[in-house]
Amino acid sequence: MTTIERYQSVADGFSLRLAGVGADQWSLPTPCTDWTVLDLAAHVIATHRGVLCNLEGGKPDEVDKEGDLTPQWERASQGIIDALADETKAGTTVGGMFGEQTFESLVGRLLCTDTLVHSWDLARATGQDEQLDLAAVAASAAFLTPIDEAIRAPGGFAPKIDPPGAADEQTRFLCFCGRAV
Repeated sequence: MTTIERYQSVADGFSLRLAGVGADQWSLPTPCTDWTVLDLAAHVIATHRGVLCNLEGGKPDEVDKEGDLTPQWERASQGIIDALADETKAGTTVGGMFGEQTFESLVGRLLCTDTLVHSWDLARATGQDEQLDLAAVAASAAFLTPIDEAIRAPGGFAPKIDPPGAADEQTRFLCFCGRAV
């Protein structure tokens, strides 16, 4: 699976969960204990905008938490897809907390992983389908496992949880990410 295909699959999964949030669910807590459903959705949009600004320069626009998040999400995710579809942009070296890498690598590693995990968080918080794209789960696990200590820094992932003995790949991944499944 190419990066753009994996990203599209992960973004579609988030879109589906975002569309399924009921009007009365925005203030619900999420597995990210400091965030409501609204905060989590705004974080995903802001992260997308920030990653795109790594490529294009400038500062990302603030997420309008009072406005409709769906079109804000759609514009942010479409911006990523458009950049990945452009070979020059996809191959451009960008900086960030994980060092210099191509834009395509940043999306394939950080953005796919962040969006994937938060898709599950959103599903869990709002009672939606929690099944994730298993190819994306495997790719995200391969990215996160070697940087285990770094992702546990303040503001990062919660401590790992021991998965049940017969846990499937998704459950093992989520437990690694500190999610109680």
